Order: sequence, then C-alpha cells, then structure tokens
Amino acid sequence: MKTALSKLTLWVATAALSVSAVMAQEATIRKNLSDRLSNLPKIDEVSKTPMNGLYEIRMGNEVMYSDAEGNFLIQGSLIDVKQKRNLTEERMEKLSSIAFDQLPMKSAFTQVRGNGKRKLAVFADPNCGYCKRFEKDLQKLDNVTIHHFLYPILGEDSKTKSKNIWCAKDKAKVWNDWMINGTTPATANCDASAVDTIVAFGQKNRITGTPMILFADGTRVPGAVSMAQVEKMLAEIK
Repeated sequence: MKTALSKLTLWVATAALSVSAVMAQEATIRKNLSDRLSNLPKIDEVSKTPMNGLYEIRMGNEVMYSDAEGNFLIQGSLIDVKQKRNLTEERMEKLSSIAFDQLPMKSAFTQVRGNGKRKLAVFADPNCGYCKRFEKDLQKLDNVTIHHFLYPILGEDSKTKSKNIWCAKDKAKVWNDWMINGTTPATANCDASAVDTIVAFGQKNRITGTPMILFADGTRVPGAVSMAQVEKMLAEIK
C-alpha cells in the first residue's frame, strides 16, 4: 500500500513540475515576443507543436510559430511531410469554424427543399457576382434547408438592396427574383436592423468575402464552390 502511495505521490509531483515548466516556457515566449515586437497583436495562446522545440503562437485567428525562447518568429505553413498534412491549414480551419447553433437565425430567412434534412447557411452580398452564380447552382440542391444571411459588404447599394429584401413580405421570393432573374427588389420600409446584426456577426467572425458557406458541422467554405463539392461535404457530415 505504501509503495503504491509513494508511486502516486511521485507521479503527482512529476506532473506538477511538468505543468510548471510548460507555464514558465509559455511565459518566456510571451514576454520576449511582446518586448521585442511592440506591434505584435495580443498573444491569446502558446502551445507546443508536433515539431521539437517549435511552439504555435495564436493571436485571434492568426497563427505563427516561435522557438522555445521567443528569439525567432516564423510565418508560414507547418507541414507534416510524413503524414502529408498541412498542420497550419488544419488549425486555421478549426479556428475559423462557426458553431451552427451560434448563428443568429432570427436575422436570416430560410428556404426548405424536399425533406429539408440537410442544413446549409450562406452569407451573400446581393451585388456579388459570385453569389449570384452560386445561388443559381443552389437551385439544383434538394432535401436541404438553406439559411440565407444578407451580408452587404460591397457598398451602400448592397445595403439598400439587402434592407429592401429583408423588408419584403416574401423574402425568399424577392431574393431569388433578384439573384437569379435580375428583378430589382422594390423599395420597402421596416426594422431592418437584422442586416446590421449580420454585418456585425460577420466582422466578428472574420467573414471577409462572399459567398461564404457554412455547414452544420461548423466547417466554412469561402467562394462559389461547385455543387459537387457541396454535395460531398453534406454527405460527409454525420
């Protein structure tokens, strides 16, 4: 019994020392980088990478790398050549993911096709040519629920159109009429603060272009991707 207790005590002590060493290392990296680079954004997280002596430095959704002393800062991709994986890209995808249940659904309008079991969210600017192309392709998608988020980032006319679409009695119809058929949304007045809510949400989550497609597992894909890719990603979601 005493032997087992001694082993447990030794294990706890070793673990505590290990945690203490990691914290000290992290503090050293934070201090040296912050002291030496006054324009460096706030460091949110320091963590070990699979590469010996290399640490990931996370600043918001940005990732860089440092040695154990904070003497060097590396910007670029960390690639595991043995497993043929871009670790930086994988990390960025994880950092940029948006939980589907965190979307401001009250500020979206929805279209349901078929059984609607599959879910998709699309952030789009009404004056975005790629968004129009993607919207036309979306018409081929079946058994899906599409949540549309008006995200006017291309100027004042985009904001005006977005608010007119939001204030329309049948938002989905007016949206389709404009995006697919080119029928300009009629002027409409209502509380269109939902559009501002989406813009603020997009800026907070660093949505910098449209269209931006978000899948139910939190994966986000920028650009007007093909329906083949959309179908593939929808099928992979458990």
